[in-house]
Amino acid sequence: MRRTPASLAAAEPGPAHTIEFDGRPIPALPGQSIAAALWAQGILAWRSTRIAGRPRGAFCGIGACYDCLATVDGQPNQRTCLLPAAPGTTVTTQEGHGRADLDLA
Repeated sequence: MRRTPASLAAAEPGPAHTIEFDGRPIPALPGQSIAAALWAQGILAWRSTRIAGRPRGAFCGIGACYDCLATVDGQPNQRTCLLPAAPGTTVTTQEGHGRADLDLA
């Protein structure tokens, strides 16, 4: 038997649904965070830093470090480790401060 967090907790989640990440469908389980759904698909980075453009993803997993920020359903700077992966959620990679529509230069 494969050891997964769900099997270790003896959880029996409902059927998977789909979220979208950068235009591609990603399966997610009920109650799973967006970051966990992305991790489960081998996606480790979904943001780049403002200055050097370095890749970032989930680091602390509790919403304290802000490395997991992404644009979720059109809203930038959302902490994906805290947001549930609801059916139909759209996630896009966030570059820099996530405010490309603002001229902050």
